[in-house]
Amino acid sequence: MRILLTTTSYQDTPGEHHGMLEATGWEIIRERGPLPEEKMLEIAGDFDGFLCGDDAITAAVIDQSLPNLKVISKYGIGLDKIDVEYATEKKLPVLFTPGVNHTTVAEHTFGLLLGLSKKIQQNANEVASGDWQAGWKKPVGNEIMGKNIGILGLGRIGKEVAVRARAFGMKILAYDPHPDHDFAASHDITLCPDMDQLSSASDILSLHCYLSPETHGMINTERIAQMRENVIILNCARGELVDSKAMRSALDSGRVSGYGSDVLDTEPPAVDHPLLGAPNCIVTSHIASRTHESVARQAGMATRNLIALLTGEGEYMQANNFNS
Repeated sequence: MRILLTTTSYQDTPGEHHGMLEATGWEIIRERGPLPEEKMLEIAGDFDGFLCGDDAITAAVIDQSLPNLKVISKYGIGLDKIDVEYATEKKLPVLFTPGVNHTTVAEHTFGLLLGLSKKIQQNANEVASGDWQAGWKKPVGNEIMGKNIGILGLGRIGKEVAVRARAFGMKILAYDPHPDHDFAASHDITLCPDMDQLSSASDILSLHCYLSPETHGMINTERIAQMRENVIILNCARGELVDSKAMRSALDSGRVSGYGSDVLDTEPPAVDHPLLGAPNCIVTSHIASRTHESVARQAGMATRNLIALLTGEGEYMQANNFNS
C-alpha cells in the first residue's frame, strides 16, 4: 500500500498515531499541505489512500487517482475541499473524523473574542515594542458579560461555544436550519428564525457553519450593514464565508469593531491580502484545532479509519454513502 500523507498537524505533533501508521508497513509519502489542485495532479495516480487535510481533491484529481485510489481519509470534518459528490459517483469512500475537535475550536473562538474585546493583542504588541507608558494610547476594552452572542450553526462546535458563553454570563442567540430544540431550551438559547434576525440582534457574531454555495460570502457589505454598530465577528469555520474586502472596509470605517478569524479565503494568503494588517483584526493561521489533545484525537481517528477500510477490519466513519 502507498499512502499520501499531507496534513501538517498530523506530521508535526507527537503521538500514538505515528506508530499506528508505521505499524502497517505501508509506504508513506509525506507532503506539506494543504496542496492546491495543480500539485495534487502532479503527484496523484499511484496511491492506495489519501490521508489528507485541506488539500484540493477535485474531480480531476480523483480521475487521475483512479483506479488505484481506494479511500480518502480526511483529517478533520470539513469536506468542502473534496468533491464528495464526484467521489460518491465513482464509489470512492470519503472518511472523516466528527466529534474530535469541538472543544479546542470553541476555546480558540473565545481566545479571539477576549483578545479583541479586551484589546489584548494590541496592548501586548505595544508593550513588546517598549511602549509600556503608552499614556492616552492605552486601550480601553469591553466586558463580554451581558452581551448578545449570536451563534451561526448550532452543531458540535456551536454548542460548545454556547456552553462557554453561558459561563461568561452572555445572552445566547443562535440560528441553525435544523436546531436541537432540547439543547437550546436547556442552555437558555434563543433560536432565531433566520440569519437576518440573528445578525441584527448580535453584539458578537460567531460563525460555525459549513461552507456551501449558499453560505459562500454570506458576510458581505449588505449583511454587515444590517448588524449592530461595533459588532465583533468571529470566524473559526471557513474563510470563504466572509467577503474579505467588505470586512476590511468595515474595519477601516469602524462599522465592525473587531474581526477574529482562524481562517482566510486563501491559505496561505498573499502578502497584500486585505485582512493582513487590518485594524482591530486578529488572524491566526488555521490553528484552532491544533492542540496536542485534539491532534491526537483527529489523527488517531483518521488513521484508524484508513486502516479499517483498507484492511477490511474494524469500523470507520464514512461521510458519503453508496451501494457497493
